[in-house]
Amino acid sequence: MLSPPPANPDAPARIERHSLHDAIVSRLRDMIIEGHLPPGTRINEGQIGAQLGVSRTPLREAIKYLASEGLVDLVPSRGAVVKTFGAKEVLDMIEVIRTLEQFAGARACQIATNQDIGAIRDLHDQMIACYEAGDRLQYYKLNQAIHSGIVALADNAALSDVHSMVQTRLKRIRFIGHEGPEKWANAVAEHQEMIAALESRDADRLSAILGQHLTLAWERVKDGLSP
Repeated sequence: MLSPPPANPDAPARIERHSLHDAIVSRLRDMIIEGHLPPGTRINEGQIGAQLGVSRTPLREAIKYLASEGLVDLVPSRGAVVKTFGAKEVLDMIEVIRTLEQFAGARACQIATNQDIGAIRDLHDQMIACYEAGDRLQYYKLNQAIHSGIVALADNAALSDVHSMVQTRLKRIRFIGHEGPEKWANAVAEHQEMIAALESRDADRLSAILGQHLTLAWERVKDGLSP
């Protein structure tokens, strides 16, 4: 009988057994986003299950869910492998996200309520607090919630569905766009301009900022991608 892998102080904390499926999915997704499971890595069910304190059945269900999100490939004879995106794929997705967010931002300026915009401001303020605290993962999650929130303000379900699908596949790529203090500070400054344009309901300005923000996101990540 194989012994469990030795304790690793850097390994993720074990998961309690409530909301098991969602907890495993969330933890695995974070491991992919943060690079603990780099692109091209085969997911070792025995090792990951031991680290998280879960059995293989719920772990496999979580892996299948991440495959449906486009973060994992299920490869015959190899099992589950963390998805690798080439530069062309990433650029294509960023161009789609940019187009969707520019349209949504302009529309949000026209139809969003003050309460809706206030909710985005609250997310922004929380994100800035995480930036100041150096909490990069939570900063990233709030960052993504802001982008999704602006899209939601356009009140177009089809738009939100497509945006969510593409944004999910870009999670790891968008995360590495904040690596290094200069890149992170630049991204924060762009978000400051974004929230100011939204609060002033300047549709043209917000659309332009979102376009620039996504273009710069590509510039921040392209050198680290394979062809």
